[in-house]
Amino acid sequence: MYVEQGFKGLHEWWRYIVGLVIVVIGVIIGQMPFGLAVIIKMKMMGDTPQQLDQTQMLAILDSNLGLFLMLLTFAAGLGALFLVVKFLHHLSLKQLTTSRPKIDWKRVFFIFLLWGIISSGFILIEYWMAPEDYVLNFKPLQFAVLCLIAIIMIPLQTAFEEYLFRGYLMQGIGVIFKNKWLPLLITSVTFGLLHIANPEVDKLGYTILVYYIGTGFFLGIMTLMDEGLELSLGFHAANNLFTALLVTADWTAFQTYSVLKDVSEPGKTGLFEIFIPVFVVFPILLFILSKRYKWTNWKDKLFGQVIEPQQTGSIDELGQST
Repeated sequence: MYVEQGFKGLHEWWRYIVGLVIVVIGVIIGQMPFGLAVIIKMKMMGDTPQQLDQTQMLAILDSNLGLFLMLLTFAAGLGALFLVVKFLHHLSLKQLTTSRPKIDWKRVFFIFLLWGIISSGFILIEYWMAPEDYVLNFKPLQFAVLCLIAIIMIPLQTAFEEYLFRGYLMQGIGVIFKNKWLPLLITSVTFGLLHIANPEVDKLGYTILVYYIGTGFFLGIMTLMDEGLELSLGFHAANNLFTALLVTADWTAFQTYSVLKDVSEPGKTGLFEIFIPVFVVFPILLFILSKRYKWTNWKDKLFGQVIEPQQTGSIDELGQST
C-alpha cells in the first residue's frame, strides 16, 4: 500500500514539520539566481531594483533565460526534498515513489503520451475554432533552446510538486492521522491554493482555482488508486511540457518562445478551459485508467484507514531496522 510506505522510515510528526522547513529553504536558495539575474539586468538598463512579481521579473529577462531560472527554483526544492526523505526519514526514493517492487516507467510514459496527445488536441481545437485568437510565435533558434530547457527542467518542476504533495505530504499526513481521505483533501486543496499567486488568477479570477484544486484531486485519486506516483508524474510533466512548447500568453505563468501565442481577451474560453477538464475529461481519464490497471476497492483506497504494519525487526532497503 502506497501511503503505508511512510511507516517504513522514521515518521514522527515533527520530522515532517522540519522537512517542510528544509524544503522551503531549498526553494528560497533556488530562487536566488533568478532574483540576482533580474537585479543585474535592471541595473544594466539603468533602472533601480524594486519589488516585482513573477510576471514582471520574467518580462525583464529573455524568455528562455527567465524560464530556466524560474524552473531552477523547483529543481532546488526537489533536491532538498530528496535529502529530507533520505536523511531525515530514512526512506528510499523508490518508497516515496511507489509501493511496487520497482518504479514502473511504463506507467509514466503511457500517461505522458496519452495526456500529451489529448492536451495538444485541445489546443489545436481551440486554434481551429478561433484562429483570430492566436498569432504564430515560432522562432526556430529560440524554440530549439526552449525545447532543450523544457525537456530537462519542466519534469524536475512537476516532479517536485508531485513528490511534495502526492508523495511526501500524502504519506506524512496519512501515517500521522491514519486515514486516506484527509491527506487527499489537504494535499489537493493546498496544491490548488498555492497557485493563487499565478498571473492567470489575476486575469481569469478565482474561478480558475476550481481547475487547480480539481487537478489536485485528480492527481491524488490516481496516486491512491494506483498505489504509486508514476501516473501523476507522467501526467503533470506532459501537461506543463506540451503547453509550454505549444502556446503562451502575456498573462500566463510560463512565458516561452512557443509555437503559438494566445492574444485573446483572458477569460473568453474560461468555461471550456476550467470546467470541462475537471468535470468531464478527468473522470473519463480515471475510468480509462481504472480499466487498464484494474483498479478495485475504490472506497477503501480513497477513504479507508491507514494501518501501521507490525514491527518485524527486518531490514529495510536502507539498512535501517524496521
